[in-house]
Amino acid sequence: MYPERELIRLSVYKAALRRDVAVRRRQCAAAVSRVARPLLAVDRVVTVARRLPALAGWAAIAAAVLATGAAGWRAKPLRPVLRWLPVAAAVWRGARVLWAAIR
Repeated sequence: MYPERELIRLSVYKAALRRDVAVRRRQCAAAVSRVARPLLAVDRVVTVARRLPALAGWAAIAAAVLATGAAGWRAKPLRPVLRWLPVAAAVWRGARVLWAAIR
């Protein structure tokens, strides 16, 4: 077997190596968090950009309703429905996202 002195030397070396690995892991984690910050911002921008077409469609509908109302078109029974349609659509989308997350 190995002499005791060599085993002690190897255990000291092993402890130093473990400390070095722990330091490198902390450095890598810090570097990854610095690199990930801009990527998270880009991800948020992409998420908002993907939602824009749906929001633009609802905004176009609301603008059309306002324009026709300003031009003299009076659809009193339809106006409350059209006013709350974007809110109902947003609630519906939120419920779908929540349902998908629960599954």
